[in-house]
Amino acid sequence: MSELTIRVQHAAGLHARPLAEFVKTAKRFQSALSVENLTLHKGPADGKSPLSLMLLTVLNGQDVRIVAQGPDSAEALRALQDLINSNFEQNAVGVA
Repeated sequence: MSELTIRVQHAAGLHARPLAEFVKTAKRFQSALSVENLTLHKGPADGKSPLSLMLLTVLNGQDVRIVAQGPDSAEALRALQDLINSNFEQNAVGVA
């Protein structure tokens, strides 16, 4: 099991296009992913489920914890960290 705590800095938070990019990236990996909104104390939610992630209500400037369990957990967390750090710019993240 691996985990990452990171601040979401996108103006829309984890909503609409950023959320879709997050799920698209998460689904590339075998590992199970769960996400918690640490700021609002919501979750965990399935990191591969758009509806579950929407219910976390992650806004700009809020902290999330992502937990990965599985054979490619480190790679999954690295890809999601890169995505969030790039402000959800898909072409800034390498596609596997």
